[in-house]
Amino acid sequence: QVQLVESGGGLVQAGGSLRLSCAASGRTFTSYAMGWFRQAPGKDREFVVSVSGSGGRTYYADAVKGRFTISRDNAKNTVVLQMNSLKIEDTAVYYCAADYRPGNSICSVYGCYDYWGQGTQVTVSS
Repeated sequence: QVQLVESGGGLVQAGGSLRLSCAASGRTFTSYAMGWFRQAPGKDREFVVSVSGSGGRTYYADAVKGRFTISRDNAKNTVVLQMNSLKIEDTAVYYCAADYRPGNSICSVYGCYDYWGQGTQVTVSS
C-alpha cells in the first residue's frame, strides 16, 4: 500500500509559479514511477508528467513542456512539480499518482497508476 499526500496548491496570477509536493508512504518508493495528473471542471482527468523510479527518465504532456518540471527525492519519498509561466488553462485539481513499475520505464496512461492522492487545487487568474 502506498499513501500519497499532495500539498502546495493555491491561487496565482497568470505568469506566476507554484510548487506542488507529493509525500509518499512505504519502503519501496523507488519501485514506483510517479506521475501528476490534473482535472479541470467538466473535463476528464489528463496526464501532466511522469518520472521513473530512479528519477532518470521523465515524460511531459505537450501542454506543459518547457514550463513544468518534475523531480523526486527518493531519500525523502517525495515528488515535486515545479510549475512556471502558469496559464489560466492550467487551472485544475492536480493529483499525484504512483505506478508500480520497477526499472526505468514510465507510463502516461491513467490506468497504469495504482495509487492516487486526494488532489490539490491550482487556480490561475488573469
